[in-house]
Formats: sequence, structure tokens, C-alpha cells
Amino acid sequence: MVMTDDEKIVPGVLRPKDAATLILVKRDGGEARVLMGCRGAGMAFMANKYVFPGGRMDPGDQRIAVARDLKPEVMARVSLGVTSSRARGLALAAIRETFEETGILIGERGPVPRTRSPAWAKFFAHGFVPRLDTLEMIARAITPPNRTRRFDARFFMADASAIAHTLDASHHEELLKPSWLTLGEARALDLPGITRRVLDEVELRLADAPGTARPAPFFRFLRGKTQETAIP
Repeated sequence: MVMTDDEKIVPGVLRPKDAATLILVKRDGGEARVLMGCRGAGMAFMANKYVFPGGRMDPGDQRIAVARDLKPEVMARVSLGVTSSRARGLALAAIRETFEETGILIGERGPVPRTRSPAWAKFFAHGFVPRLDTLEMIARAITPPNRTRRFDARFFMADASAIAHTLDASHHEELLKPSWLTLGEARALDLPGITRRVLDEVELRLADAPGTARPAPFFRFLRGKTQETAIP
């Protein structure tokens, strides 16, 4: 995990937890739409805010075997400061959290592995296995110090064609009424600042020509203020 300058010199700063987010983009005619939902009023983190599905990485995420791994260039980007196993776990966390919060399974039909993870057991119960080769990492952000909760979040993006199956609304555990929104509709909502910035990044990537290699922005708190650097 990357430690910022402020975290190294300020005693008692809460260390950020690894987390992952997935931005699903639907481009089946007309304007592109992204999947978002509103967090509940009683949640301790970002209550009442519209967000992409995501959450912290669980230990079980690093123990799931995949037949279709991250593309080499994506693995290199996600692996900055962490092992390849942890990088793969982050991508799997994004898929698992999306399933838990929206009932959407990213993957394909296949023989399901054994797991001790209750969350992954629920995913595999539907006969699907995750695949990571459809994911791109488009941003990373570390929550500033002095917050009640802090995350080192990687933002993944995938086309809606990666969706293998969608369950009914009874499987939405956290997000309220997940919706496919145009970028304009999303920007009109009550969004966290980082979500708004990531939407800008999504828009830039949608406008890119196929094959364009765009670096991923990395937002973190350095020397008393938020700074943006680039991950190749």
C-alpha cells in the first residue's frame, strides 16, 4: 500500500483500507449511461450520496482463482505498490461488490470453484465465474487524512457487455434503486467530489479513439493538499 507523506509524519492517522469500485458503461445506442445508486441515509460513509458500486476488499477476494485474468497492461497498473495477488483481489472485490449491491454478475458460465467466502459462495451459486479481462483501471484515490473512514480505492471500468446475468431487486443489499444514468443525469445528482472527477475521466475515455493509451489519475493528499498524479 502506498503511504502518503502526511501519513508518514502525522501520528495516529487512520491507515486507508484497500477498496475497489466498478463503473459499468452501457453504450447500446444514444448517450452512454453508467450504473449508479444512492447510499442509505443510515450509512456511516457517504450517506445519501450517489455512487458507483464498490467497497473494501475482503481477504477471500485474493483466494479466488480466475481463468481469465487482468490484461497485462491493466495488471501492471493495478499492481503499483502491491503484489499481483493483491491486484487481482482488488479487481475481484469490484466484481463481488457490484454483485452484492446491484445483483449484477460480471463473468461467464463455467465450473465454479470451492470457496470458504460466504459472499463468493452466493456469487457461484448462480453458476457463473468472474472474468477480469474485461476490466480497465481508470483511476485511484486515497481518502484524505482526518476522516472517520479512509480507503485506497481503485476505480475499474467495464462495458455492460461484460454482464453475464442480473438478479432481481431483492438482491440489492446496499444501493437503493440502481439506475442507468447519462453522464449529464449523474452530474445533476448529489455526488462525492471524487465520483464527479471519475465521471470526467469516464467521459474522456468514451471520447478516445480505440486503442488509446490514457494514464489513470491518482488522487491523494500530499503536503497539506490534494494532488493529482498519473499512473502510466
